[in-house]
Amino acid sequence: MSKSSFYCQSCGNETPKWHGKCPACKKWNTIVEEIRENKPAKTSFGISSASANPILIQDVSNDAMIYRKTPDLELNAVLGGGIVDGSVILLAGEPGIGKSTLLLQMALIDAKNILYVSGEEAVTQIKIRANRIGIKNENCHIYSETSTNKVLNHCKNAEKKYELIIIDSIQTLHSSFIESPIGSVGQIKQCCSELLKYAKETNTPIILIGHITKEGQIAGPKILEHMVDVVLHFEGEKTHLYRVLRARKNRFGSTSKVGVYEMVESGLRQVANPSAILITNRSDNLSGTAIASTLQGQKTFLVEVQALITPAVYGTPQRSATGFNLKRLHMLLAVLEKKCGFKFSTQDVFLNIAGGISVSDPSMDLAVITALLSSHKDLPIGPAVCFAGEVGLNGEIRPVARVASHVQEGERIGFKTMVISSYNKFEDKHSNIKIIKCSKVMDLYDFLAKQ
Repeated sequence: MSKSSFYCQSCGNETPKWHGKCPACKKWNTIVEEIRENKPAKTSFGISSASANPILIQDVSNDAMIYRKTPDLELNAVLGGGIVDGSVILLAGEPGIGKSTLLLQMALIDAKNILYVSGEEAVTQIKIRANRIGIKNENCHIYSETSTNKVLNHCKNAEKKYELIIIDSIQTLHSSFIESPIGSVGQIKQCCSELLKYAKETNTPIILIGHITKEGQIAGPKILEHMVDVVLHFEGEKTHLYRVLRARKNRFGSTSKVGVYEMVESGLRQVANPSAILITNRSDNLSGTAIASTLQGQKTFLVEVQALITPAVYGTPQRSATGFNLKRLHMLLAVLEKKCGFKFSTQDVFLNIAGGISVSDPSMDLAVITALLSSHKDLPIGPAVCFAGEVGLNGEIRPVARVASHVQEGERIGFKTMVISSYNKFEDKHSNIKIIKCSKVMDLYDFLAKQ
């Protein structure tokens, strides 16, 4: 006998009937129907059903070497030092961004006994990609299976314990403990619960690859992110070469670090110096282009901001931003119009962050304002000048955090001048880069006009 149940795809809340808006999370059009078969209850999943006894916290052994480093230095930095035994890591990203390539590349280089479970590709397809990347690990096992029960039974009965398990992807797995379609809210939650229990009981780390929806959220119930220990997001434009790895949740370390990769023919290449590839080598003074020093997590690097201002051909001026928040661009244009007297109401404005990456650091404001003014007034900017500062609604240039890191990065790359806020307390006695301090946007404009 079958029974219908209704689940919210966002929060996993179960309701007896369909609703347009979820009663729990208040989101619209997230309720889906699932058909369940009423069958006798099965025994508890996992490898052990024995109950654990509580122990005193002072009796719990704590090994100082909890991090297992991987060959990927960028991944180690984002995770806080490496992979923790018994942890479950969720890696999410858009289709085709390189999630499978990143983990397969790590499995083929690492010298550990690794199981790569693929529910989306056949072993021959994985072998073709592995040949392109290069096989250096002779203990990397490929298993094409979608049944969670078969995967866990294989891991339990394996001759040699696996030191790392990679699941590609969690949405393709199904469990025999519940009767619902593959990829449904119930199946994703059940499969994650079984893998989580196995990881904790055997102290084996597991990495799950997860799909995301068109809204940019991880597909499946929101509880999936609460169950795992680490949530990683792999971001970037598929038409560009560069990818950014961020940690949205990390129970074992900070979420402030990022990793940068470059997509090449042989896989993903770690970028230890992103500033050198995100800015172009310019010998001539160009208008509409400014170099910004931005802080992504705890990593400071320079990016190139490009702006183009043209008279509006149609009645309504266009506003376009790639890699930058469009609403913040509207705010900066309003500041220039209201507080500084520059007329942009009849101009088309196009803004682009070169390299295909997205940045949201407020220290980008000063470079964005500079690029807009440079293109609007056709003022060339010297190739050895960079900017770091936040712009307020009254046209004031506000100080940014860790200004010393911005100055050091600009000096390391070879810039001769950096423009910052006059409210930043920074002494340039031991610096070889010239510091220009501005308190208002008009001070910045005067500096650009004198170049």
